[in-house]
Amino acid sequence: GCIAMCKEVADDLKILKPEAKCEILPHPLYSHFGEKLPRTVAERDLGLIPGKKNILFFGLIRDYKGLDILLEAFRELDDDYQLIIAGEPYGSFDKYQRMIDAFDGRDRIKTFPKYIRDSEVKDYFSAADVTVLPYRSATQSGISSISYHFEVPMIVTDVGGLKGTIGDSGTGIVASEATPELIRKEIETYFSDSGIKERCTENIRKEKIRLSWNTFCTNLLNFAAKL
Repeated sequence: GCIAMCKEVADDLKILKPEAKCEILPHPLYSHFGEKLPRTVAERDLGLIPGKKNILFFGLIRDYKGLDILLEAFRELDDDYQLIIAGEPYGSFDKYQRMIDAFDGRDRIKTFPKYIRDSEVKDYFSAADVTVLPYRSATQSGISSISYHFEVPMIVTDVGGLKGTIGDSGTGIVASEATPELIRKEIETYFSDSGIKERCTENIRKEKIRLSWNTFCTNLLNFAAKL
């Protein structure tokens, strides 16, 4: 038997092995990062400018994850916004740093291009208003599980299983394409109405029950019993 964590991977499996017995079980939430900190504490510990609209890009930095797209989008946002970039670069960070250095608002971009220890993860998500995943391609993202744990809504692109994971469950906003213009538009939409964050957060709380390890293990054992 095979376990896939999203429909897109299950479809790939069927191409390779049409007769495979497969169950789709969404990725359970990571739950070992501790409790959320007060926002003011997280902002202080990270050296952030307080009182900004904090956008978080988190995780291993690779080309397909579209950090350059987010930086271009951020260039067009006003001084109310602050961008937090945290994660280990897969290769050189130089091209992103050159983009940042060329921005007038580079003081509002805080970079932490390093491996983020589990004990540090809560600092970044506790400071964030929204997590942005401007991916050019993907099947799913473990970052969404961390964002769920800390109840931080997301803005994602319509690739792989992200639309089904985020858009269909109402836990964030989906940009139809991975372009700076559309990412910027959805960021502004998110912050234009406080009700959007409230609705997304409420839906995240519902998803946290559905995506618990208890639910995953129960479904896994039920699937194994049928093999």
